[in-house]
Amino acid sequence: MKLSKNARNAFMLGALCSISYFAVYIARNILGAVTPKIIESGAFNEVEIGAMSSFYFGAYAIGQLINGMVGDRIKAKYMISGGLVLAGITNFVFPYLTVSPTAATAVYAVTGFSLAMIYAPMTKIVSENTEPIHAVRCSFGYTFASFFATPAAGLLATFLAWQAVFTVSSAVLVIMGTVAFVFFTLFERKGIVKYGQYKHEKESGSIKSLFEHGIVRFSAISIITGIIRTSVIFWLPTYIAQYLGFSSEESAGIYTVATFIISLMSIIAIVVYELFGRRRDFTMMVMFALSVLFFALTYFVYSPVLNIIFIVLAIMASNGAAAILWSVYCPSLRDTGMVSTATGFLDFVSYMAAAVANVVFANAVNGIGWGNLILVWTGIVALGLVVMIPWKKKALSDKAE
Repeated sequence: MKLSKNARNAFMLGALCSISYFAVYIARNILGAVTPKIIESGAFNEVEIGAMSSFYFGAYAIGQLINGMVGDRIKAKYMISGGLVLAGITNFVFPYLTVSPTAATAVYAVTGFSLAMIYAPMTKIVSENTEPIHAVRCSFGYTFASFFATPAAGLLATFLAWQAVFTVSSAVLVIMGTVAFVFFTLFERKGIVKYGQYKHEKESGSIKSLFEHGIVRFSAISIITGIIRTSVIFWLPTYIAQYLGFSSEESAGIYTVATFIISLMSIIAIVVYELFGRRRDFTMMVMFALSVLFFALTYFVYSPVLNIIFIVLAIMASNGAAAILWSVYCPSLRDTGMVSTATGFLDFVSYMAAAVANVVFANAVNGIGWGNLILVWTGIVALGLVVMIPWKKKALSDKAE
């Protein structure tokens, strides 16, 4: 079947954004993937890595808030390409700073801020230059790319020394930053990308509109899913090695396979969303309910194989709710004229929560143990289910137009 011009343009724009975001998430996941190897090498210990990841997530969160607002005011191609190249430079420098954990932490935090220049402007440019249904599908595309990049990071960690993983990642970031700039410029000349099509007359009016669109409730969902998709995934290789007794090489390999399976959730989520008649809130409720079930099974079943299966399914289900949040809810805000700002804010609260969670989890492993930490994760997704329960009639329909 021949695609319409709008569909072809949306496909090209979505493909460029997906590939760019793939590079972002390789960089975002490599520290977690190589953590067992770093600890074995003695370059950094668990507490130092926990601090690095927390400062990274904090810088990423603050960057999302700042860059989200900036992204509503300047061209997305400058934000996206600039963020990719800068992150590539800092990622390259990081492995050479093992003599100074403080310097390594600072540089890794700059990486986080740089990578925060991509997502919010990307969501804005897609939502404002494609039809609503195409915007949802494009968003699912780069959401899938982000999940798929996690096993790619694990694959690099399996076969390369941890320093080499950072070097490869930096090369990918710089190359992709250059490619993104060239193609966005081309899309501008061809009229595929245009700026300033949706504007708000008054800041207060747009903020009121965001409240009407449920920004408070979805901020809570962003926090909850952010902890699972960021902090739990970060500690997964260490969990597999320490709690289930696998070697660092085996845990890296298992992490690769596990996160590849988890990455498929963005495809499953859109299928389920369509099957449920594009009922956004109901789909998210189902995802959270399944996540609660599988985290509970993770706690009660210690058998290594079954344990890994259950925790993977638990993360997948929570990531399904996250996929609906980022790929359905955020693009639906385009009429407010604040897609980038709102998306940046949601990412901000998500990663601030992850930053705090990473410190808590790092200390909780020694304090309450991995088993009780699983109960904490169960409680977090249970809260997500409670938030999504329709306690009262909503002002706006949860169905996509």
